[in-house]
Formats: sequence, C-alpha cells, structure tokens
Amino acid sequence: REFEAEIRFYSGDDPLDVWERYIKWTEQAFPGGGKDGNLAAVLERAVRALHGQQRYYKDPRYLNLWLKFGDCCNEPLDLYSYLHSQEIGTTLALLYITWAEALEARSSFRKADLIFQEGLQRKAEPLDKLQAHHKQFQARVSRQTLLALEESPDGDNMGLLEIAEPQRSSLADLKGRGKKKVRAPISRVGDAVKAMNPNRSCQPQASLQLPNTPSFAVFDENTVSGPEMATLTAQSWPAPPVPRAKENELSAGPWNSGR
Repeated sequence: REFEAEIRFYSGDDPLDVWERYIKWTEQAFPGGGKDGNLAAVLERAVRALHGQQRYYKDPRYLNLWLKFGDCCNEPLDLYSYLHSQEIGTTLALLYITWAEALEARSSFRKADLIFQEGLQRKAEPLDKLQAHHKQFQARVSRQTLLALEESPDGDNMGLLEIAEPQRSSLADLKGRGKKKVRAPISRVGDAVKAMNPNRSCQPQASLQLPNTPSFAVFDENTVSGPEMATLTAQSWPAPPVPRAKENELSAGPWNSGR
C-alpha cells in the first residue's frame, strides 16, 4: 500500500527510483514468486509508466527493469530487438550479454557472435566485462567445435561458427532410401540431428529432381552472393512485445477487508 500510494502521489524528479524500490521489495518479500507477489504485473506497469522517457535510455536501472520484464514475455528475443531499435540500453554491456546468451541457448552461435560484435563496436560499458563474456563465449563454442571434429574426423575443415551452427540447405538434391519402396528423406539440423547407427549402412538408390523446365522461378537463398552484414539492422517496433498471459492475478479490491 505504501508503494502504491507513493507511486500515485509522487511529485519528484526520479519516478524510476520508486519503481525500482517497489520491484526489489516484491522480489525480497516473495522470493518464490506466485500470485501474491504479482511481480509480472508490477514490471509491466513500470515499463508502461516510464515508456518514452529518453532520459532513462542510458540508465542501467532502466535497462535492468526491461530485462526483467523480458522474462515475462513469450519471446524475449523480440524484446531485445525492440530495445535495440529504440536505442534503449545500447550503450550498456548488459544488453548485449543477455541478448547473446539467449541466442546461444538456442544454438544460434553466429547471431550471438554478431550481437557481441555490435556491443564491442559501440564500446558498451563496462567494456572489459563485455570483452570477458565474449571470450568465454568463444571458448564454449570452441569446445563444442572440437567435440564435433572428434565425432566426425573426416568432416570438412569449416569455420568455428559454421560447425557450431549447422544450416539446412534449401533446394538441395534429396535422395530417397530403399530398393523396392523408396522412402522420402529427412534432413535435420540442430537438436533434431539423430545419431547414425554404425551397424547399418544405406546406399542411395533414387533421387528426387525438379523438372528441367519449371513453370515458375524458384528463389534459392544458397545461391545469393554478397558480403554478410557486419552490423545489426534496427527494426521499427511500434510498441513493446506483449507479455505472456497472466494467471491467478490478484484483482483490485478494498484494502481494509483483510483479516
């Protein structure tokens, strides 16, 4: 009640301070979360109340509030893209570290490295912390690359991030399996890759090919040439991402009816 009253009647020049203390108190009073703490609703109210105040765009407190709100969203990557497009926290290392870690968790290693490179080019502060996290990220990817090379020693000598993040080739020649009954092939990448059984060998017998004279042009993304973008392209996000559906929230009611 005290925090709600302070927010409602606040007349100072730093409203972010009230919301920050309110959120910290909620986290300490309800460490296990739950409907009683209602932290997601408080975070959503805070970002909406402070939305558009550019004086906080370089404030670590404001960025930390947004990142906590990202944990309440269905797709945190959308929130990071929104912050980048609005130049919120783009001078702070925490944005790029958190963004890259989310991409790394999804095995998007090349995109994660691109995020680190963006932060290093902008010299996000603290720069030494960003550089340390980038080196740790490279070490983790290097270990995974060595493991991949040990499992397939006859593989091509590809680059570091290319091995760590396999790509599905579009419009490639697909070959069926089976002598009497041809089965459609399956191409998997990432977590869907299945381990091959060494006791089983299968030779391709038939190939599925496109007709020689197609009636329409098919775009092949693998044949597009040109240098890869070295920086991120800002997107014009009209509004912050929508948080996930909230359940079991406390509804507003009189404060003097409790026992």
